[in-house]
Amino acid sequence: METLFRASSFVIRISSFKTVIGRILLVACILVFAPKSEAQIQVDLKFKRLQYIAYEPVVATLSVTNLAGRDIDLHDADGQSWLGFEITGSEGQPVTPISTESGQAPLKVAAGQRVTHQINLTPLYPVHDFGTYHVRTNVYFADLGKFFYSPTRVFEVTDARPIWEQTVGIPDGVAAPGSVRTYALLTNRFPDHTSLYVRVQDKDSGVVYATYSLGRAIAFEEPQTEIDHANQLHVLHCSAPRAWAYSRIGLNGELLAHSSFMETKTRPKLVRSGNGEVAVRGGTIESPAAQNSRGTAPKLSARPPGPPKDD
Repeated sequence: METLFRASSFVIRISSFKTVIGRILLVACILVFAPKSEAQIQVDLKFKRLQYIAYEPVVATLSVTNLAGRDIDLHDADGQSWLGFEITGSEGQPVTPISTESGQAPLKVAAGQRVTHQINLTPLYPVHDFGTYHVRTNVYFADLGKFFYSPTRVFEVTDARPIWEQTVGIPDGVAAPGSVRTYALLTNRFPDHTSLYVRVQDKDSGVVYATYSLGRAIAFEEPQTEIDHANQLHVLHCSAPRAWAYSRIGLNGELLAHSSFMETKTRPKLVRSGNGEVAVRGGTIESPAAQNSRGTAPKLSARPPGPPKDD
């Protein structure tokens, strides 16, 4: 009887041992195979710099790497947008999108390829309040019904120092909402340079139509400004030693013209004629090739082609 009891105990121990081993193997399989599933799409998010000016375009660069072993098609499905952002403010509060409608076109990624996609967050989310923002993007892969996430990135929104401001009316026949516009020039000091910014807004309604950089500026040289007969703003500022940048800005914040001048025997200056026309006199205008090689003039693609959506 005692021998039979010992044999039964041994069988029970063996059975329990097999159960434990089975559970360990199951957990090991989950740990081994789960990363392969999660790694089918790799998502990353980057910002060009840490600090932005309030209402300036905050452009996020999204990269999607296809590790699925086949071509994939990212598109809205199951009531989910294929691309989304999770943004929190300085105190951890969630930042909700301005509109719930998805504006992202489907994205195809070939097997083994990485594609980049740039998104301006400013018209999509209210990220114009001063403070620090934490951003994580998610990509929904409808074939698996799963989300893939990027690491969390951080940027800060601050404001620049105002140095000039002028309010003008909207001329008759001009397609622009409201009745007035306020142009403002601001400067912001970065670790290695100072930038000149322009802001166009309707203070009565609180709408900011545009805020963007006009390029680097020499701090001790005050920019020249003129308003022409159409109430458009003309700005001429020193962007480097003996180099000047000229910009013309419309009532809705459009960058209508941009060019660079070199100081030769004469220094460039803005001149307003009796009929309200404004032009640059003096200096020598640079060719586009010379501007690109010198690199002092900011790219037009870095500025909004039109006014951002009202928020």
